[in-house]
Amino acid sequence: MIQASIQKNDKKARLLILTVSFVVFAAVVVLSKVKLEVDLGFDSHVFALINAIINSIVSVLLVAALITVKQKNYALHKNIMIAAMLLSVLFLLSYIAHHLFNGETKFGGEGTMKTVYYFILATHIPLAAIILPFILFTAYRGLTGEFGRHKKMARYTFPLWLYVSITGVLVYILISPYYT
Repeated sequence: MIQASIQKNDKKARLLILTVSFVVFAAVVVLSKVKLEVDLGFDSHVFALINAIINSIVSVLLVAALITVKQKNYALHKNIMIAAMLLSVLFLLSYIAHHLFNGETKFGGEGTMKTVYYFILATHIPLAAIILPFILFTAYRGLTGEFGRHKKMARYTFPLWLYVSITGVLVYILISPYYT
């Protein structure tokens, strides 16, 4: 086992995690309604590609973190998870940038692909909206050395986070042909 990285303070942690989660959620909701008409000098849909690349890397990191924890390599597990969280922050910034500069893109497919796309989107969006506090609380439990509680939370957080990251890539693959 590894030592706790931060001192436990549930009251402050809860307030911080819930505040950050609310602010991020509110920023995404509010900023998704705003479109900036700015010429960046490059195709701003590159942010969507960056998002897909980041989500792909996060998916691989999450699986690698699972493997390392099963191998009881806790220090490497911790480092991988911190990398996944930092990449998720970059994802969030790129996601906001993409929507600020491009607005919404309508899916142009038909038939079965349209059904598949909207099913993935209908599951991806709500899970993406609620996963952040679970990720942060799970990380907090691990960083404070509460490994039993961390493991218990990770049983739910891990598959949801992995699903959100994988479906984020699928959403990009399916919608990218309709970027204008």
